[in-house]
Amino acid sequence: MLDNMNTQTRVVIATVLSLLVFIAYDYFFMPKPAHLADANKTVQTAAPATQAKSEAASPAAETKAEAKPSAQQSPVGGELTRTILTVETSNATIEFDALGRIKQVYLKDRQYRDEAGKELKLFNAPKIPKPLEIRFSDPALNELAFKTPYTVSVSHLEIAGDKPETVTFTQDLGGFRVEKVVTIYPDHHYDVKVTMSDVKPWFISPGYRPDIRIDNYTVHGVMVEEADGTLTIIDDGDAKGTEAFRKARIAVAFDRYYATAFYDFEQGMDVVVNKDAEDNPILFVKGETAERTLHGYIGPKEYKILQKIHPELTKIIEFGWFTFIAAPMFKVLLWLHSFIPNWGWTIVALTILIRILLYPLTYKGMVSMHRLKQLQPKIKEIQAKYKGDPQKMNMHMMELYKKHKANPLGGCLPMLLQIPVFFAIYRVLLNAIELKGAPWILWINDLSVMDPYYVLPLLMGASMWAHQRVTPSNFTDPMQEKIFKWLPVIFTFFFVTFPAGLVLYWLTNNIFSIAQQLMINRMLEKQPKAE
Repeated sequence: MLDNMNTQTRVVIATVLSLLVFIAYDYFFMPKPAHLADANKTVQTAAPATQAKSEAASPAAETKAEAKPSAQQSPVGGELTRTILTVETSNATIEFDALGRIKQVYLKDRQYRDEAGKELKLFNAPKIPKPLEIRFSDPALNELAFKTPYTVSVSHLEIAGDKPETVTFTQDLGGFRVEKVVTIYPDHHYDVKVTMSDVKPWFISPGYRPDIRIDNYTVHGVMVEEADGTLTIIDDGDAKGTEAFRKARIAVAFDRYYATAFYDFEQGMDVVVNKDAEDNPILFVKGETAERTLHGYIGPKEYKILQKIHPELTKIIEFGWFTFIAAPMFKVLLWLHSFIPNWGWTIVALTILIRILLYPLTYKGMVSMHRLKQLQPKIKEIQAKYKGDPQKMNMHMMELYKKHKANPLGGCLPMLLQIPVFFAIYRVLLNAIELKGAPWILWINDLSVMDPYYVLPLLMGASMWAHQRVTPSNFTDPMQEKIFKWLPVIFTFFFVTFPAGLVLYWLTNNIFSIAQQLMINRMLEKQPKAE
């Protein structure tokens, strides 16, 4: 069968298979949710490897980790895990435990409520470290620190308006004093100033990532922006040991929609990435001196919030391989939403805009496919005449294409060029927390989750079938044609569980593709047939 395929058909099949492999990989082979692991398994940071990431692997990495955070088992229950401070802001409730760590964060905004309508909790699994957890390289001092509760300057704090509030945590370790001064802002970011009474190797963590939206579609783990702007992402399950980054700008642990981060765009941070018992990456920032100030963020990966805090912080929103296309596309989506308040119609408008921009490529591809369809009788004659001589057959085919100015790849190249655009919009609509809780029309109350009645996926499959019906086909093998007729069914199967926003994009794209195809078909019918 492969011998009977023309070049265009092979490229089309390769393109479709690429899409299917991409979607299937995301669905079946991305790391499984952490909460599916054995809940009774005690998780602690594993002893790090003796060698950090080599200089050759990353210019920003240290070649040796001279000081490392001690492995520590999380305290369970009792005095050390009780809440000693509750902070209320307009957007969140933040609880601190007796070790001066952020114990829990509840998001108040209606958009972030859970399925039961309750305030969303960012941390559900008993993972460590927790945000603002301090560890020491000295095992004895570290053990003492995890047995000694902090005192706090106030037990309840309310932040009204835009004015930040400050709270002080103090720990006395047998004459060695630790002080954490935390300044909390109402927009999910904070500053933390750590002061030690003596210089000892210490580390502080932004915490283990939130575990609200862990799925098979998106990456979750940690990301470090190095001093030269390089973004290094370590997925859950892929941590190899201790990796060190000098003068990093951002260190963030994230799931699909939420993040906890440290950042310092002026002095940079010395970041160490350890791994836990499940090879998940754990972030720490090294304290070089007895006093260190860091900026932190804990909350949703929402563009407007991050942009307002610091424009560079928007790098926390990461779109994978095609970020260079997806990032500007995401900004266009936000720009359109400033005029169109409904996110569903915003997606429709973005789809139309993309179709308009890609129209020249689409038109060239459709014209080429139409010419090849006209040449099919002559192509079959040549294939039959020179069946036993492939060299002569190819020579006469090329002469035929040249005579009629037909390009066998002309219908496929535009399709190949559009693949990065599809992957980019795929990532944008999956990662955009702005779609969470955003309704469209009728039964679609949340564009970030699947259509509960499967209407959109079925309409998408039907529109894909209709598009096939109006698109000129150049199949010379009946088996190839049968395979392509089943593609709408296959794609419908994959899209059943996809977020409604993504399926809406694909459905809208199909509808306008059908309209474009019908219009171009009418234009081409008026052209003279190939002689």
